[in-house]
Parts: sequence; structure tokens; C-alpha cells
Amino acid sequence: MAQVTKDMTIAQVLQKNRGTASVFMRYGMHCLGCPIATGESLEEASAVHGIDVDELVKALNEYMDEE
Repeated sequence: MAQVTKDMTIAQVLQKNRGTASVFMRYGMHCLGCPIATGESLEEASAVHGIDVDELVKALNEYMDEE
């Protein structure tokens, strides 16, 4: 069951599970504490970083399913 969606912010995902930070880091999203992380959706952040949002969301959900 999907716990993370592309309209969520990085901060919302981290609130659900702090361990997802490792997934963000693996995708090159190192600005987890940045103020933008609280207002920009995963879809918007992925576009800025040149990341496929669907792959990121899938990886985040897989990580959370394993927890």
C-alpha cells in the first residue's frame, strides 16, 4: 500500500519515517533540512533535481514497506 505520493513534501515523508532520508540521499537530494523541503512537493523537487518522481516515490514506498 502506497504511503508516499508525489504531491507530498520531503518534510511530510520524513515525518512519516526518518529513515527515508537514506533514500533521498541515494537520489542526490541532500537538502533535507532546506526550508524548501517543507513547501515543495516531491514532484516539484524531483523536477529541479532531474529525478524521475515515479522512481523516487516507488523507492520511498518500498523502503517504508520493508520497515
